[in-house]
Amino acid sequence: MTPTSNELATDETYADLLTPPKLPSVHTRAALTWLAIFPMVSAGMLVLAWLAPPWHPVLRSLVLTLIVVPLTVYITVPALLKAHHKTVNRTWRKPRPVITEVDSALPTEGA
Repeated sequence: MTPTSNELATDETYADLLTPPKLPSVHTRAALTWLAIFPMVSAGMLVLAWLAPPWHPVLRSLVLTLIVVPLTVYITVPALLKAHHKTVNRTWRKPRPVITEVDSALPTEGA
Protein backbone atom coordinates (compact mmCIF):
# COMPACT_ATOMS: atom_id res chain seq x y z
CA MET A 1 0.00 0.00 0.00
CA THR A 2 1.54 3.29 -1.13
CA PRO A 3 1.11 6.19 1.31
CA THR A 4 -0.82 9.22 0.13
CA SER A 5 0.62 12.70 0.13
CA ASN A 6 -1.29 13.38 3.36
CA GLU A 7 0.83 10.75 5.11
CA LEU A 8 4.20 12.02 3.84
CA ALA A 9 6.16 14.95 5.25
CA THR A 10 6.93 17.78 2.84
CA ASP A 11 10.50 16.69 2.11
CA GLU A 12 9.83 12.94 2.31
CA THR A 13 9.23 10.50 -0.54
CA TYR A 14 7.95 6.96 -0.58
CA ALA A 15 11.54 5.76 -1.21
CA ASP A 16 12.60 7.50 2.04
CA LEU A 17 10.13 5.33 3.92
CA LEU A 18 11.65 2.17 2.42
CA THR A 19 15.23 3.13 3.27
CA PRO A 20 16.42 1.30 6.40
CA PRO A 21 17.78 3.48 9.21
CA LYS A 22 21.55 3.86 9.46
CA LEU A 23 23.24 1.73 12.09
CA PRO A 24 25.23 3.48 14.80
CA SER A 25 29.01 3.33 14.53
CA VAL A 26 30.85 0.21 15.60
CA HIS A 27 32.17 2.11 18.62
CA THR A 28 28.66 3.07 19.74
CA ARG A 29 27.44 -0.50 19.31
CA ALA A 30 30.43 -1.80 21.31
CA ALA A 31 29.74 0.65 24.13
CA LEU A 32 26.02 -0.24 24.19
CA THR A 33 26.86 -3.97 24.19
CA TRP A 34 29.27 -3.51 27.10
CA LEU A 35 26.63 -1.44 28.89
CA ALA A 36 24.21 -4.35 28.48
CA ILE A 37 26.60 -7.14 29.44
CA PHE A 38 28.52 -5.74 32.42
CA PRO A 39 25.57 -5.30 34.83
CA MET A 40 24.10 -8.67 33.85
CA VAL A 41 27.40 -10.50 34.40
CA SER A 42 28.01 -8.70 37.70
CA ALA A 43 24.55 -9.54 39.01
CA GLY A 44 24.81 -13.10 37.69
CA MET A 45 28.14 -13.66 39.39
CA LEU A 46 26.72 -12.49 42.72
CA VAL A 47 23.62 -14.67 42.38
CA LEU A 48 25.57 -17.76 41.34
CA ALA A 49 28.13 -17.27 44.12
CA TRP A 50 25.23 -17.20 46.57
CA LEU A 51 23.25 -20.10 45.00
CA ALA A 52 26.09 -22.42 44.04
CA PRO A 53 29.25 -21.75 46.06
CA PRO A 54 30.66 -25.29 45.78
CA TRP A 55 30.42 -25.34 41.97
CA HIS A 56 33.59 -25.25 39.93
CA PRO A 57 34.20 -21.77 38.43
CA VAL A 58 34.01 -23.15 34.89
CA LEU A 59 30.56 -24.62 35.58
CA ARG A 60 29.42 -21.31 37.06
CA SER A 61 30.72 -19.50 33.96
CA LEU A 62 28.88 -21.96 31.71
CA VAL A 63 25.58 -21.43 33.51
CA LEU A 64 26.10 -17.68 33.59
CA THR A 65 26.81 -17.43 29.86
CA LEU A 66 23.85 -19.69 29.04
CA ILE A 67 21.65 -17.08 30.72
CA VAL A 68 23.40 -13.78 29.94
CA VAL A 69 24.23 -14.21 26.24
CA PRO A 70 20.68 -14.90 24.95
CA LEU A 71 19.22 -12.17 27.18
CA THR A 72 21.80 -9.70 25.93
CA VAL A 73 21.59 -10.61 22.24
CA TYR A 74 17.81 -10.85 21.92
CA ILE A 75 16.49 -8.39 24.51
CA THR A 76 18.93 -5.95 26.10
CA VAL A 77 21.09 -4.82 23.16
CA PRO A 78 18.14 -4.35 20.76
CA ALA A 79 16.35 -2.31 23.43
CA LEU A 80 19.43 -0.15 23.98
CA LEU A 81 19.89 0.34 20.22
CA LYS A 82 16.24 1.36 19.88
CA ALA A 83 16.55 3.83 22.75
CA HIS A 84 19.78 5.19 21.24
CA HIS A 85 18.08 5.61 17.85
CA LYS A 86 15.15 7.49 19.39
CA THR A 87 17.47 9.70 21.42
CA VAL A 88 19.71 10.58 18.47
CA ASN A 89 16.79 11.30 16.16
CA ARG A 90 14.96 13.39 18.74
CA THR A 91 18.07 15.36 19.62
CA TRP A 92 19.40 16.17 16.16
CA ARG A 93 16.36 16.30 13.89
CA LYS A 94 13.54 18.76 13.98
CA PRO A 95 10.05 17.42 13.36
CA ARG A 96 9.03 17.74 9.73
CA PRO A 97 5.74 19.44 8.87
CA VAL A 98 3.10 17.13 7.47
CA ILE A 99 1.17 18.02 4.32
CA THR A 100 -2.49 18.38 5.19
CA GLU A 101 -3.91 18.85 1.70
CA VAL A 102 -3.44 16.79 -1.42
CA ASP A 103 -0.80 18.37 -3.65
CA SER A 104 -2.29 19.41 -7.00
CA ALA A 105 0.98 18.49 -8.76
CA LEU A 106 0.54 14.80 -7.93
CA PRO A 107 -0.88 12.67 -10.74
CA THR A 108 -4.41 11.42 -10.24
CA GLU A 109 -5.55 7.87 -10.83
CA GLY A 110 -7.45 8.80 -13.99
CA ALA A 111 -4.49 10.51 -15.67
